[in-house]
Amino acid sequence: MTSPLNIRNPRAHALASKLADLRKISITEAVVGALEAELRREQRQIPLAERLEALADQALAKAGKGAREVREEERDALWTR
Repeated sequence: MTSPLNIRNPRAHALASKLADLRKISITEAVVGALEAELRREQRQIPLAERLEALADQALAKAGKGAREVREEERDALWTR
């Protein structure tokens, strides 16, 4: 059996109340809905390593067949002005 959730943070209560008022639902429904939405958003996120790999693949595809790797001094020059 789980224990009930009891949030005593005034800001959390105010935010939940505002959302409940806007949606014309109870505070409990507002909290549950907001948590469900955040969980869905988190589960849809692609891990950083996969996003970076996709970007690298796109860059390689744009570079074409005659592409060469950027030398360290060329890369460093992009960051100094």
